[in-house]
Amino acid sequence: MTSPFRWPVRVYWEDTDAGGIVFYANYLKFFERARTEWLRSLGLQQQALREETGGMFVVTETQTRHHRPARLDDLLLVTTRLVELGRASMTLEQVAWLGDGASAQRLCEGQIRIGWVHAETMKPARIPATLTAQLQLE
Repeated sequence: MTSPFRWPVRVYWEDTDAGGIVFYANYLKFFERARTEWLRSLGLQQQALREETGGMFVVTETQTRHHRPARLDDLLLVTTRLVELGRASMTLEQVAWLGDGASAQRLCEGQIRIGWVHAETMKPARIPATLTAQLQLE
């Protein structure tokens, strides 16, 4: 199993509720940013993919579990790991951590399913073979 991709995220005021705690839905935004940067680290930019192939990734399913709250000004580490790659979709495991290393605290974890669709029709399609090859090398 490969090491997960890691992306730092700082918690800003806009991410929190009135008590300074990260609003639960904002973890999905943190996961989105980390997925985008994971793809970018593989040489895949989403706008370029759309222009070159006519397709794009869309989130089709999310499942999250919240363990501990993050707070204003915390520096989080969001990890992304490909757990399944199918013909038209992939499933990623994503985790938001407070801290790094052995003392890191798991804050929120998610299983995110991403589907490939035709950009104009939004109909499901097969992930292009060249893209699948790059994702498998991950």
